[in-house]
Amino acid sequence: MSSLPRRVKSEAKARTSEELPSFLNSSSESEEEEEEWEPKSKIAKRPCLPKKNEAKTKKAAVPRPAGAKKMVKKVAIKQEMDVSLPIAPVEDNRMQLLKPKEEDVGTKPRSINQKPDVPKKMEINSFQGKNKNSSGSDEKPSTSVPLVGNQVKHEKCEEAFAFDEPPSKKIKLNACPEGKPVKNLGGNKIKEEFEMNWDIVQALSEITNVEPWVCANLINLFQEENTIPFIARYRKELINNLEADALREVQQTLEELRTVAKKTHATIQKLKKEGKLSGCLLKALLNCRTLEELDHVSAPYKTGSKGTKAQRAKQLGLEPAALSLLQNPMELNLFSYIRPNTKGLANIQEVEAGVQHILADIFAKDKDTLDFIRKLCQQRYISIQSTLAKVSSKSGNEKDINKFQLYHEFSCNIKNIQHHQILAINRGENLKILTVKVNIPDGVKNEFCWWCVNERWRQKQFLKPEFMRILRSSVEDAYKRLIHPLLCREFRSKLTSDAEKESVMMFGRNLRQLLLTSPVRGRTLMGVDPGYKHGCKLAIISPTSQILHTDVVYLHSGQGFREAEKIKRLLLQYSCSTVVIGNGTACRETEAYFADLIMKKYFAPLDVVYCIVSEAGASIYSVSPEASKEMPDLDPNLRSAVSIARRVQDPLAELVKIEPKHIGVGMYQ
Repeated sequence: MSSLPRRVKSEAKARTSEELPSFLNSSSESEEEEEEWEPKSKIAKRPCLPKKNEAKTKKAAVPRPAGAKKMVKKVAIKQEMDVSLPIAPVEDNRMQLLKPKEEDVGTKPRSINQKPDVPKKMEINSFQGKNKNSSGSDEKPSTSVPLVGNQVKHEKCEEAFAFDEPPSKKIKLNACPEGKPVKNLGGNKIKEEFEMNWDIVQALSEITNVEPWVCANLINLFQEENTIPFIARYRKELINNLEADALREVQQTLEELRTVAKKTHATIQKLKKEGKLSGCLLKALLNCRTLEELDHVSAPYKTGSKGTKAQRAKQLGLEPAALSLLQNPMELNLFSYIRPNTKGLANIQEVEAGVQHILADIFAKDKDTLDFIRKLCQQRYISIQSTLAKVSSKSGNEKDINKFQLYHEFSCNIKNIQHHQILAINRGENLKILTVKVNIPDGVKNEFCWWCVNERWRQKQFLKPEFMRILRSSVEDAYKRLIHPLLCREFRSKLTSDAEKESVMMFGRNLRQLLLTSPVRGRTLMGVDPGYKHGCKLAIISPTSQILHTDVVYLHSGQGFREAEKIKRLLLQYSCSTVVIGNGTACRETEAYFADLIMKKYFAPLDVVYCIVSEAGASIYSVSPEASKEMPDLDPNLRSAVSIARRVQDPLAELVKIEPKHIGVGMYQ
């Protein structure tokens, strides 16, 4: 090509560059002139294989001196390891690094002159798109961490990276999709600060009816101080897509359980200092799940308490006799405990009564016994009954008594009673107008006593008739004196707690519905606060809620016709065609007055319409500091009319000025 002219040379170079593949376009001009390019398909490139060592004639071994052999043994031969790692193709066409094969145990050590075996490398052109024989001029020093020993560098999956993005930005594609449940891999065991005999995850699941693994995840999330909005939006897969209300219920129940555990351990420490703690009492305290159970167990041991009958019997030394009757009744002799000069041990009847009190206390605090009676009550008809108290019927306020007339003779199943009925009964009981009790059928008592005597507490062996009599009396005494009152307190507490929760939820729903009422915009409104003696207060506001006019009219004192002229003049003057009437005193009479005028087309040519709106809280707002700052020159009576009109024009903006408890959206208002 050197003999060709320059023009022909340039054309030949252009044609050659077009025919060349892309990975050879970057080669220098000098290489193009010296070497003529040939297509890759014509020349088969073979991988370079290591040269085989040719067989050479072995020389006779020269005997070495003994000293040299010892030195050879002491010198460690340092071998250079080949850190180049072969890359093998995978079925899914992804790159994967393989560990170099380790030398088999027991192979002969390599000689000093022998080169280390280089593992056979495969062509990776199909994976990397680079020429195998490309020049090394573009190579740069590696920035990767050097490998130590047989360590293998594990490459991350290609799907975990966002291509065409900076290396720092990665896309999480291996995570579970949003909404797919992810169970707690570490199990449902949660370590709490105060340990109890019951598992907090299982207890939380039973109370809230939420899966145990969800409860375990929620406990961990709450411990990490995650908020409910964050959990509900970004941790759906961990909570099985629970709603925010359900999360709040779980959080509240969790706090209650932790409160019980904390108070239980405080009670244990207190009783331990006072020397009143026993093994049986400790077990009973650690089994408590509610504050009612804790009070039931710890009440006899509180400071200032006179002590229970069981405690007084234990002080007389009758506890071994009671335990012997349950564990080894054949060796029990109650006559040996008689002390004629000691009160409580003077005769066999007093000894039996003391043993009976101790046994009743044991039965009433046993976890299995309480679980059985609770399960039995769930299957039976348990009712709550309220009657008029005798004291209130004689010397009570007649007005207050009439408020609770529906509950003077009231009875309902605890499963069907409404929440507002529970709250009403509780108020009547607090005012000492009503007497409330829980009725548990006698069938529950009979079945419970039979189960305790025949299955739970009696030994398999024969019992003497007097011991059987003591055992039956103890079970009946435990049910009547200890277990029945405990069940009544639990039922009342559960009903009250559920009613209060529902009351708060209903208050929130009603308030939300009231605040999100659709506004009536772009109209001039006349607000009317109806009344008899002090007249009806009027306020006309513009479409932008500006006060245009205020006045007072007396519609219900025989001056209705004359006041109608004033109302018509105001409506025509301000082009007002909508009247807003408050639902307070004289609401119906005021509504009938405007309806009659509209039907007669008295306000023609205006097509006047009216509506009725709740005025709850308007009078309280009219005398509040906020109203004084907003309308300093208006009388408080006229401020209420302005508030009534604005409640239709923009309900949310007006109602937020009033405390929610004054808006009148509760369950029993």
